[in-house]
Amino acid sequence: MKVDILAFGVHPDDVELGCAGTLIASVAAGKKVAVVDLTRGELGTRGTAETRKIEAANAAKVMGLYARENLGMADGFFEYNEDNIHKVIEVIRKYQPEIVLCNAPEDRHPDHGRSSKLVSDAAFLSGLRKIITTAAGVAQEAWRPKFVFHYIQDRYLKPDFVFDISAYHDQKIAAVLCYTTQFNTTDTSEPETYISNPDFLDTIKSRALLLGKRIGVKYAEGYISTKMLGITDFDAFIQETT
Repeated sequence: MKVDILAFGVHPDDVELGCAGTLIASVAAGKKVAVVDLTRGELGTRGTAETRKIEAANAAKVMGLYARENLGMADGFFEYNEDNIHKVIEVIRKYQPEIVLCNAPEDRHPDHGRSSKLVSDAAFLSGLRKIITTAAGVAQEAWRPKFVFHYIQDRYLKPDFVFDISAYHDQKIAAVLCYTTQFNTTDTSEPETYISNPDFLDTIKSRALLLGKRIGVKYAEGYISTKMLGITDFDAFIQETT
């Protein structure tokens, strides 16, 4: 079940909005990518947990994911507690990612910041062998990802680095639009929300354009790292940034 990248979102559609371009680009480069949603998004004003499940599955196909699963925590009310930390540790040990992507450290929706801390702390604790977890009755091996990066969401946070998604931006938007109850909709049978107005997608594109401009490409996604990033080879670094 080992993957290269494991991306977490507290709600189905967080990953699509925050880091889908990076995930799609990584799949195109031959990486194995999985997504874990912490909740079913059941408190969303539009749609239901059941429609979000279908939408998430459709988006997974667009992104080319190896796997996607949902931990079924309580939307809006999940707690930072031992039980939920163990749930996240179990999936990290299951997929053994080198890189974990997770929600923004702080944001408009309070779930985002709590999820960010829950996942980043679990990623560290997952490396402690005295924390025992099992899968199908078999003890799991301790596993700590090499990096945990936080994608940027509604509020602008200064990124520590950005990822060029120019070739995959349209596919990212296609993944977002799989959430037909949530985005780019004129359906008036349910209340209009902050994200349902078609203009909302313009802000997603504008953010990608802004971050892309910072590195001389068309579109990019930004990330925050609490770990200092280093290089060992100037030649390789120059090739990656030109």
